[in-house]
Formats: sequence, C-alpha cells, structure tokens
Amino acid sequence: MSRTLAIIKPDAVSSGKAGKILAHLEEAGFTVKAGKMTRLTDAQAGRFYEVHRERPFYDSLVSFMTSGPCFPLVLEADGAVLALRETIGATYPAEAAPGTVRALFAENKERNAIHASDSDENAAREISFFFSDSELIQISG
Repeated sequence: MSRTLAIIKPDAVSSGKAGKILAHLEEAGFTVKAGKMTRLTDAQAGRFYEVHRERPFYDSLVSFMTSGPCFPLVLEADGAVLALRETIGATYPAEAAPGTVRALFAENKERNAIHASDSDENAAREISFFFSDSELIQISG
C-alpha cells in the first residue's frame, strides 16, 4: 500500500460536491488516512505550487486555490499515485474518461475539482505540506 495526496479544490467545495467526490474515491478503493478543511493563504498556495512559478497560469492558480476552502486528503491504495490519477481523469474535463472525478464534477480546465500528486516523491512532499505525522492514521485497513 502507498499513499498520495488529493485536494478537493475550492470550486468543488463551494458547489457542495466534496462529499460526492470523497464517496467516489472510497468506492474506487482508496482509504482515507487524513483529511481536513482549510483555506490556503497566498503564501501557502504560492509555496505549494512553487514548481509552476514560471508558468503562465501560476498567478491564476494561486488566486483560485485561495478563493475559498479546500479539502486536502491523504489516500492509501495499491499504487496510490497512479491509481488516483486514473480515477480523477485528465486535467481538461472534456478529455477526462467517463466516470472519472473530473468528467463528473469539474467545470473547466482551471476549476477542475481536484488535485492529485503526480509522483511518489511529490506525494510525500505534498502530504507533509498539509499534515504532520501525528495527523496520519498509522494503521492499515
């Protein structure tokens, strides 16, 4: 079993889709090991998305991620990173496979309902950004 980070983004939280997304993830076989509602500051969102600082969408991404509460989650499953990325679908909802989180719940490319770590290394970094070791459930099951 491995772990990954998901963030139910402000668009999905504000539109009341967080519970449906969480249920979809659990039905897909993920076990929730930690979760909390939070609202990122500009500084926090800037640090979290630092890897994208030079990209043209960086400022709008930071602005969007600070526009309202989000719901970070630590999820566990076999091959969690890849499994979650398959479960959420393509960044562009119109290109996401039917039945994926983004096909079901995303509004557009930017307001795409959910973030998922893209590698095991980034998953570890992103999990530690939001959660201390004491906040993570240590038992499997």
